[in-house]
Amino acid sequence: MSERIITFGEATREAMLEEMRADERVFVYGEDIAKQGGIFGQFAGMKDEFPERVLDTPISETALVGAGVGAAIAGAKPVIDLHFADFIGIAMDEVLNQMAKAHYMFGGQATMSLVLRAPDGLMKHGAAQHSQSLETWFTNIPGIRVVVPSTPVNGKQLLKDPNPVIYFENKGLFPVKGDVPEDLPPIDLSRAEVVREGTDVTLVSYGLMLTKALAAADVARREYGVSVEVIDLRSITPLDMPTIYASVKKTGHLVIAHEAIKIGGVGGEIAARVAENHFDYLRGPVLRVGARFTPLPFSPVMEDFVLSGEKEILDAVLAAAGKSAVDGADGAAGRAGEAA
Repeated sequence: MSERIITFGEATREAMLEEMRADERVFVYGEDIAKQGGIFGQFAGMKDEFPERVLDTPISETALVGAGVGAAIAGAKPVIDLHFADFIGIAMDEVLNQMAKAHYMFGGQATMSLVLRAPDGLMKHGAAQHSQSLETWFTNIPGIRVVVPSTPVNGKQLLKDPNPVIYFENKGLFPVKGDVPEDLPPIDLSRAEVVREGTDVTLVSYGLMLTKALAAADVARREYGVSVEVIDLRSITPLDMPTIYASVKKTGHLVIAHEAIKIGGVGGEIAARVAENHFDYLRGPVLRVGARFTPLPFSPVMEDFVLSGEKEILDAVLAAAGKSAVDGADGAAGRAGEAA
């Protein structure tokens, strides 16, 4: 590895600058990105190099996405920043009926090279309107890709996707540091990555939750002798099911963990596909880990109660492997598989 350590925010800025230098059709706009550099600093200094292509806009998500769709159809390659993914509902018609369908409805004659950056997930004490994980909504809309980076390096790689794509970047990722080589090799952006091999339990995750999944896998191995294979999805539309199937065939046990609410989440879709196509691979029930079905409170204590983390993932992994944590496997399975 290069050992060039930069933050996730810096990695995404590099990706945008490289694309803008390579193609004059790429431009970036959103709220507070030119003067302020973005709420997380992810656009800092970009306007200095591209004063005409890094633009501040009024506070109107409808106008942001609508203008982006029009620009993309006209041949431009806009990157739109939504400030917070929590506000994406305001532009839902533009996403659902225009961005996702233009290429199809014009018989392939209309291009849609558009990236919608949507910072989602927990912002400590951001409360109910600024800390939501909404990515699952968009996995039910044909015509758009949905990607969720988990590290600085795949944050940079996934941002270069030329498709109509929604790029859900967890708010907690921006200060996270990682090794990002100067010259990144191209990757198949639709493929998941086996970031750690194991033999006892398959653990699937994405986004910032992957960090907690890896930490839980470390504890499971060190303290309980459970070997966990960890898969980073990277893309949730499309889902790389062959990689998941191959892992479950090897381990016989599956746990899916995400920060989003468990009910209706990506975990349920993965569990259903495994059950439909390779039920014979399973030696036990699929367990899901996710947030409780409630708006996220402001209170730090209640916030921790609603969200799942390393402990809940570890409990689920141990329950899947037939082991017991200090508080017992029954408690683990209860939290991980809370009835919908």
